[in-house]
Amino acid sequence: MTFHSKRSLIKAAGWASLAATAALVGCGKKEEAPAAAAASAAPVAAASAAPAKAEPLKVAFAYVGPVGDGGWTFAHDNARKAVEKQFGDKIVTSFVEKVPEAADAERVFRDMAGQGNKLIFGTTFGYMEPMLKTAADLKDVKFEHATGYKQAENMRTYDSRTYEGAYMAGVIAGGMTKTNTIGVVGSIPIPEVIRNINSFTLGAQSVNPKVKTKVVWVNEWFNPPKETEAAQSLMNGGADVLMQNTDSSAVLQTAEKAGKLAFGWDSDMTAYAPKAHLASAIINWAPYYIKATGDALEGKWKGGEASWWGVKEGAIDIVSISDKVPAELKAKVEAVKAGLKDGSYKIWKGPITGSDGKEILAKDAVADDKFLGGINFYVKGVEGKVPGGDKK
Repeated sequence: MTFHSKRSLIKAAGWASLAATAALVGCGKKEEAPAAAAASAAPVAAASAAPAKAEPLKVAFAYVGPVGDGGWTFAHDNARKAVEKQFGDKIVTSFVEKVPEAADAERVFRDMAGQGNKLIFGTTFGYMEPMLKTAADLKDVKFEHATGYKQAENMRTYDSRTYEGAYMAGVIAGGMTKTNTIGVVGSIPIPEVIRNINSFTLGAQSVNPKVKTKVVWVNEWFNPPKETEAAQSLMNGGADVLMQNTDSSAVLQTAEKAGKLAFGWDSDMTAYAPKAHLASAIINWAPYYIKATGDALEGKWKGGEASWWGVKEGAIDIVSISDKVPAELKAKVEAVKAGLKDGSYKIWKGPITGSDGKEILAKDAVADDKFLGGINFYVKGVEGKVPGGDKK
């Protein structure tokens, strides 16, 4: 971990006062000299002295994967760089990559605080309990936890509406599949990921009601060999368009080798497999990171809060749509994006049925955030059952 710092201190002395004292002594006014010197020193010192420049705010980031993963962690680090650009020498940032979602995360957070960081971001669900424990002991440090749901007086949570990007990718997938079978490589079966799988399916069915979705779980966020194996399994099962909720580009690259199509996830992955790439559903963490850092600098930061940003706030987008995608599909995606931005388009609007045939949302009913945050089922069209598993 590399910490950078910039400090400056301006010092001034009232040399003129000393000169005044010497002049008075030369005139034989020894008793008046101290008073005269004091009188002349005060205004000179006030005019020449400058306040010391404020120390920069030290901000640290804990990453679950490597910065070069091309996806999740890469997106967070790009946002960190955007924060540096925004605030310049008012801040100093640092990061630690590949921090396990385990007790070791607590050691990293405490070390960051010990290094003088007063604002600390933990960028994965599994850091929630270690960060809560650390925050309870270090009240003078501000903690930000990504994708979690527990807050404290000096800890708040933030998330991105990744399901919006998944839905827009689904619109493209539904129009591009020739087998009517699409596939998802899932990481860990928590509401966040299940919601994305369902939204991908709903997006595909909005243009092609015949679509079915197959899912293979790898139970990790970043494991390229497992992601590759899962992608191959999906294609062996008939899926010709793939999406992943994992952190590497392995699924996209595997699809290209097999002559299939796929999406980038979290970051723009076009360069990894341009022939297979249909589009990338990306997360832009910069708007939130800039706001959170600005809040801390301006004394406006408040703990105990939760933020969930999407297309409307500039946190979610679908980019680099391939020329292979027909104009009418692109227009559909743009219409959805515009509706999400102004609030007129609702992805989770009834009627929606579960994979078990039971109604989930009645006609015209719109899911609220509480509903979305607790999704633990598949919608109609997703094959199989949601497995049990640890939360991220």
